[in-house]
Amino acid sequence: MRHALLIGSLALLGAVGIGRAALPPMGLLPAAITDPELARSDYVENCGGCHGVQGSAAPAALPELRGRVGWFLCTPQTRAYLIRLPNVALSRIKDNQQLADMMNFVVFGLGGGSVPQGSTPFTAEEIAHERRFALSAASLTAERARHVETAIRKCHAPASLRQMFPSAGR
Repeated sequence: MRHALLIGSLALLGAVGIGRAALPPMGLLPAAITDPELARSDYVENCGGCHGVQGSAAPAALPELRGRVGWFLCTPQTRAYLIRLPNVALSRIKDNQQLADMMNFVVFGLGGGSVPQGSTPFTAEEIAHERRFALSAASLTAERARHVETAIRKCHAPASLRQMFPSAGR
């Protein structure tokens, strides 16, 4: 039994190390992130299982983040949507600064070039305010579609943002 646990632990450590090494270059992270390594770790632990460790190989029916999620910073409403998502607003991460750091990692790191110029990082105060308005799971598809259309119309996001997995055809 001990031998199996040791092998399992080593395999997990190897996978984490491989995942870290395989992560391609990302966008520039804002200085507002107090602990970039913790922010990345929080993303991998809390979001990577469904959105993919790199934000693009999602095994679940969730939108691809890499190179796309930044478009949601283009209006106050689309920005708030990201924080109001149930898995963000109701996250087990209770510290608002820590959650802001993780979301800044997601948007600026994984979103990279999709972040509109001049966008500001999330703050602990913004997180505390928006997480009080968590969306219900029943409305997520319609909410996402509405905010995607806003980003396309008002912020010149590419029409491919309508696709959940644009890399599937590559």
